[in-house]
Amino acid sequence: MYIHELQDWPRFHWNPGELAGLLASVRHRQGRLIGHMEALGFSLQQKAVLQTLTGDVVKSSEIEGETLDAEQVRSSIARRLGLDIGALKPADRHVEGIVEMMLDATRRFDQPLTAERLFAWHASLFPTGRSGMARIRTGAWYDGSKGPMQVVSGPIGKEHVHFEAPKAERLDSEMGAFLDWFETATGIDPVLKAAQAHFWFVTIHPFEDGNGRIARAIADMTLARSEGSPQRFYSMSTQIRQERRAYYDILERTQKGTLDITPWMSWFLGCLGRAIDAAQGTLGSVLAKARFWERARNVALNDRQRLVLNRLLDGFEGKLTTSKYAKLAKCSQDTALRDILPLVESGLLVRNPEGGRSTSYSLSPES
Repeated sequence: MYIHELQDWPRFHWNPGELAGLLASVRHRQGRLIGHMEALGFSLQQKAVLQTLTGDVVKSSEIEGETLDAEQVRSSIARRLGLDIGALKPADRHVEGIVEMMLDATRRFDQPLTAERLFAWHASLFPTGRSGMARIRTGAWYDGSKGPMQVVSGPIGKEHVHFEAPKAERLDSEMGAFLDWFETATGIDPVLKAAQAHFWFVTIHPFEDGNGRIARAIADMTLARSEGSPQRFYSMSTQIRQERRAYYDILERTQKGTLDITPWMSWFLGCLGRAIDAAQGTLGSVLAKARFWERARNVALNDRQRLVLNRLLDGFEGKLTTSKYAKLAKCSQDTALRDILPLVESGLLVRNPEGGRSTSYSLSPES
């Protein structure tokens, strides 16, 4: 028996005493992070938001096994937020749709969540009306035509079914109850409401695909309400991606348990706390990038050089060679070398000790 089949569904409850310490800790860290970020000034805040939202969109899709082009995501977000990041990489309509959903959830957090808004989010996730090669029903609740909805993880052919969602004929009433609750003042802390909303929506699983991403967007929307701000400085999706196995495990255990969802709420608060802690690394990264570009302000740079330097600053894996530069900047290796040499002369890059065919470059230590 699944949780949605229990007689008292959906009367969730939890142990307040068990969650009190976790909630207080998360709230403290949440406030401290926001305070740190507000002290940065508007420009650095926006850069931190861009970095956070880019990771959020990319990692939320990765949880579902989908890999997005991070540069497309970053460009799409920057364009919509009116941020100048140099050359913008064109984004396909699939990326644009995912970004549009996430920004609508977080930038318009104070607007009511309705069925029509959820339909619009869903349609934006699947602009072609397909999930992979399969045609799906978009902008509407799942109609049951392909059998019961299941929450599945794992590669094709080795899928693991975590639980089965309510039948399609229940979706109108189930979602009506969820949306009424979501927009009603319940008296519980908004962070706890984010945890409950995430779990409740995933349990209903009202769409043919994309339920996980929409559930995480709803949680982000609720967390934005908890802070009264559209500025996102931490990413639950990035943390959940790192803990994906534990995420699916706790969802499965809770789905097969009772309406006491204390274990899920506890896991969510712990994951949120770790996401906030990880954001302190984002703060350090933003400050390091700001110092680097301050040093580079008097160096004449072309678009290719800016692109590659940004990639290095964002955590480029491995060492930069002329061939890698050429691939990143879509130019010849001769052009790559002509771009690299002035960067070395200006002190923005350093040549690594290896020579000959192994010649490589790194950001100078001062950055």
